[in-house]
Amino acid sequence: MMPGPILFLDSGVGGLSVLRAVAARLPDAPLVYCADSAGYPYGTKGEAEVSARVAGLLGRLAERIQPSLIVIACNTASTIALGYVRPVLSVGVVGTVPAIKPAAEQSLTRVIGVLGTEATVRQPYVADLSARFAADCRVLKHGSAPLVAAAEAKLRGEAVDPAVYAEALQGLLAQPGGQQMDIVVLACTHFPLLAEELAAAAPRPLTFVDGASGIARRCAHLLDGVQWPGPKPEGRAIFTGGTEGLAPLTPALHGFGLTRVEGL
Repeated sequence: MMPGPILFLDSGVGGLSVLRAVAARLPDAPLVYCADSAGYPYGTKGEAEVSARVAGLLGRLAERIQPSLIVIACNTASTIALGYVRPVLSVGVVGTVPAIKPAAEQSLTRVIGVLGTEATVRQPYVADLSARFAADCRVLKHGSAPLVAAAEAKLRGEAVDPAVYAEALQGLLAQPGGQQMDIVVLACTHFPLLAEELAAAAPRPLTFVDGASGIARRCAHLLDGVQWPGPKPEGRAIFTGGTEGLAPLTPALHGFGLTRVEGL
């Protein structure tokens, strides 16, 4: 039996930052990316809604696509739903969690920021990561829905008000201890797509970290020994809200190797 593709799930295009890292690590692996555009965005929704939606959607996709591995390429969905989906799926599931551990390892000032969605930064999972790996650090947290929208707009080729980036960073810098912060964890997969804009908007040099490289290493480990027969098939992008209005996004999708776009 031929091995199935790696399946990625996010509510929008943010998970492409994870797909990019995995594709670089596993260049022969076939890739399927699902954007739950009908449920976008996850970051402003309640925990019960996100967990039910992600579990149901992954069940349908796993049956249809028969993936070798699933990557929940979304911090919000991972911190909320990972514990629900792993026991009920017969395929391995890799989650995306805030890179608090590497941030704490790198910080010189012992003040780190966590920039994510509102849903992610309020999760007990994030507090637990901070307690386990950054106990000697001050961890500042801020949720920014406008930054998610900015990443979606950027990939569509739309103009974004630069104030969005400055305001998101100010949500961390304005907190007590913010002036000592030297590392910012990009705890939403949309945000690495805006790394250059965030660096330009920062009032002083800051180091931005995310978990994409760690996810790529984990995928490579779990799929060690898998041989995908060539030639590599087209990368697929599936949108749960259908394909209408996706034309502006097509060039960006092609840039990530996703040349086949379809609705679900």
